[in-house]
Amino acid sequence: MGVSFVPYKDINQVMTGIRRQVIDSLEFCVNEMPRFEDPRQMWEFLKTMVTYKHDPPGVELLQSVPTLFQNNYWGISGAGDCDCFSILVLAMCTVHNWNDQEIILAGRSKTAPVHIWTTVKHNGRRYCMDLTQPFFNYPRTYKYVQCLEV
Repeated sequence: MGVSFVPYKDINQVMTGIRRQVIDSLEFCVNEMPRFEDPRQMWEFLKTMVTYKHDPPGVELLQSVPTLFQNNYWGISGAGDCDCFSILVLAMCTVHNWNDQEIILAGRSKTAPVHIWTTVKHNGRRYCMDLTQPFFNYPRTYKYVQCLEV
């Protein structure tokens, strides 16, 4: 699949697309990505590999991990937005068998999330894995936040 490039419809469409892109990313993550001891080490490595780029207007661009790094829509390896980065983190955590994950949807109103990131529980602690942030384990503050189990 690689990339989902469709007009934005609703959050359910986005969540279905994210799930599909995570599944499509697992083999690449197993074969091409390094292994990490803990979430901080993973976040620090992945942070150096990504560049934030807004989606094209009116479109929800969801890129699998191989597409993000090898055949990027923007022509820049690692360029994407928060949902592309969430796909990357979810796939990488799954490959590491860190399967207590959450997707965080956040925004200024209950019905219109504007940001997404993931958390992972590792050795009894939950960590924020938001690659749009400058620091590890540092969540953004929004009026409305919804946590979805993965």
